Amino acid sequence: MKSAFPIKLSLTILAGCMLSAGAIGAQTLANDPATLARIRDSAMQEDWAYARLADLTDLVGPRLSGSAGAAAAVDQVAAAMRKIGAKVTLQPVKVPHWVRGAETAELVDYAGRPAGITQKVVLTALGGSGATPAAGLTAPVIVVRDFEELKARAAQVKGAIVLFDVAFDQEMAERGHAGPAYGRGSNFRVNGPKVAAEMGAAAALVRSVGGADYRIAHTGVTGLVDGARIPAAAVTAEDAMLMTRLSARGPVKMHLTLTPQTLPDADSFNVIADLPGGDKADEVVIVSGHLDSWDLATGAHDDGTGVAAAMAVIDTLNKLNLKPRRTIRVIAWMNEENGTQGGKGYFEANKDKVERHFAAIESDSGGGRPFGVIGSVRPSVVKYFAPLQKALEPIGASMFDRRDVTGAADTSPLERAGVPVFMPLVDASSYFSYHHTPADTLDKVNPLELKRHVAVMTGLTWYLANMDESIGRTPKRDD
Repeated sequence: MKSAFPIKLSLTILAGCMLSAGAIGAQTLANDPATLARIRDSAMQEDWAYARLADLTDLVGPRLSGSAGAAAAVDQVAAAMRKIGAKVTLQPVKVPHWVRGAETAELVDYAGRPAGITQKVVLTALGGSGATPAAGLTAPVIVVRDFEELKARAAQVKGAIVLFDVAFDQEMAERGHAGPAYGRGSNFRVNGPKVAAEMGAAAALVRSVGGADYRIAHTGVTGLVDGARIPAAAVTAEDAMLMTRLSARGPVKMHLTLTPQTLPDADSFNVIADLPGGDKADEVVIVSGHLDSWDLATGAHDDGTGVAAAMAVIDTLNKLNLKPRRTIRVIAWMNEENGTQGGKGYFEANKDKVERHFAAIESDSGGGRPFGVIGSVRPSVVKYFAPLQKALEPIGASMFDRRDVTGAADTSPLERAGVPVFMPLVDASSYFSYHHTPADTLDKVNPLELKRHVAVMTGLTWYLANMDESIGRTPKRDD
């Protein structure tokens, strides 16, 4: 395919790579600038990934583990990968099967309430939530801002509905730190209900962890366990602020109905699709995203874009008739959202083959604009990626963010065992406006950014699959 970029630019890239050859070491011909440019240009001209994303979101819809949607997604992705000639394996995994039921709430008493007036609270059950009686429960609401305040008010917690009113720092997200902003809020979502349950609370509520104040609730997993599985829900930012203001006036009482069920674990699968390698076929480079989604929407950003971009790696290389040295393994993980059983199951099945895993890529930060890649490699290895960075410069994705740990969910067992893990470095400033909400739908994904995503994922995967240099192992961890 003819390059969409000027010949002069390609020559500049080639000259730059030749000048840096002494520092970088000899590059395999497969990683020459012309091939990397062909991959980039082809990805930027293709709509295959967006079509697969549309299939997944519009035809299948929500895909929470254990659901009919999750099963249909396995079949759909497997069929699509077989169609382009990949060697497909379905790896069995047992996954949690949690389903939401009724979810309603209203404030039935508060200081200054006019006679006959109640106020609806918009909320959604959190993953792993326990259930109220079918008719609901009525209890006082206490509002806390952190765990220290919760413990200081221990005498009031027993029998009450605890609300953690912790605002998501959208300004932090807009300044390029969406991950830490989400980490702070999700700490209260994951651990708050569990701590409240241990202190005798009747139920727990958390302020939704996200930046868009459009009165929509953001679901997510909790750390609740059997024996202390109290009802738990996320309320909208607006309703959390309302209850905080009313609590400043005096006691607040809520009637809450949540009727989710935790069913027996279900049978499901990771979808594994291999593009066999050449002289290093026994070594594997994983490129992946997670196939499951929460049940409120169709999981377009979380993580339909990751799955579609990973699938498109093989499609892009096939259309260019490029054959990697190492085996490229696309994985659509099952159950990242509420258990990570897919990632754990893969590791258990391959723990005696970890040394054969050259690297693993996971995309799970949405479909925002990619600026480059994140990699958990040793500092001395970064210089080896200069030719790839040069190739991605024309699409504004040449950054390399080295970290000790990426923190990617499904590949974390491999990373702990020493496998270098990579992720696309993407703009996540608006990601948490849609993440885990009813708004995470196909229309929120920019087709151009998905093309850039595919270009980065395919370029990185190809580069890793053909490197002459050893990027080594990362330090093993027990955490």
